Amino acid sequence: MEFGMFHEFQRRPGQSEADAFTESFDLVDAAETTGLDVMWLAELHTSPERSVLAAPLSIASAIATRTKRMKVGIAVQVLPLCHPLRVAEEAATVDHISHGRLIFGIGRSGFPRTYQAYGISYAESRERFAEVTEIIKRAWTQESFSVHGKFYNFEDIHLVPKPYQKPYPELRIAVNSADTFIETGALGMPIFVATRLGDLNELVPNLRAYRAAWEAAGHPGHGKVYLRVPVYVAATEKQALEEPRESVMHFYKYLGQRIEASAAQEGARAIENRAERGQRLQSIDYDEVIKSKIVVGTPAMVTDRLGQLREELGLSGILAELNCGMQIPAPRVLNSLQMMCSEVTPRFK
Repeated sequence: MEFGMFHEFQRRPGQSEADAFTESFDLVDAAETTGLDVMWLAELHTSPERSVLAAPLSIASAIATRTKRMKVGIAVQVLPLCHPLRVAEEAATVDHISHGRLIFGIGRSGFPRTYQAYGISYAESRERFAEVTEIIKRAWTQESFSVHGKFYNFEDIHLVPKPYQKPYPELRIAVNSADTFIETGALGMPIFVATRLGDLNELVPNLRAYRAAWEAAGHPGHGKVYLRVPVYVAATEKQALEEPRESVMHFYKYLGQRIEASAAQEGARAIENRAERGQRLQSIDYDEVIKSKIVVGTPAMVTDRLGQLREELGLSGILAELNCGMQIPAPRVLNSLQMMCSEVTPRFK
């Protein structure tokens, strides 16, 4: 099973942007040393209280030059916000700089606020995502191509460089709503899933639908699923439970507020029950978070829980979010990373 770290390049309260970059790259260097499989980069905009990671492909390029072994993943590039030719060129360039270590995760994002900042309608996000994805694939695989779409029109384009990996870096798609599980299964694409809006139990029927659509479309295998989940490893059960508590609870309150606020924004779909989900997250208690949303414990406890999830969900990999809430001190995050890589991941190889 593949093990990665989901990294937001967090900016802790009172921390300068420069220090946030330095601290985050220190963690990248430690991950390379300790044997992590993949460093996964978020894409976050207009959130100065949270992160400095607004340009994941730029960061991926920097990581590629300071590492030799570890893969670099984007989780995810928000494609409707991108110009398709620009992102195709930049991702292919990172693939060359890394000598084929790029995994290109793509998605739409669940928050209309960033779309508003970019002047793009969130209601168009599905159509834009499909169109941009198709253009990127053609740019990577065809010597020349023309496109006459709803949002973009190109004539006789010769895009360089082509990716280092052939035909192109592995694509993985982030899915959240029930219909996107089915759509992505029919496309035969590997997926990212997470527990931020729902809980681990909700993933079971959605993954069943994803795999049914995969098989109905005639794709080989059963579909690869990668779970992004907060993980915290410590020497004792008490430490593992108490050390991340304040940060984790801060995060779910923060997330709940953003989800509730987004419910009334343009393009948000009522069927997602955003307002209700947001309110629930703001009042959730820590025991429920531990039970249904995160994985914490000693190395043995975390190993057992991840093994259980692998069997229940049919997982191919984990994106461990080691600093859920952005407020866990850097030395503790580093210790959790080292314990995960030295005492947990070897059990799954």
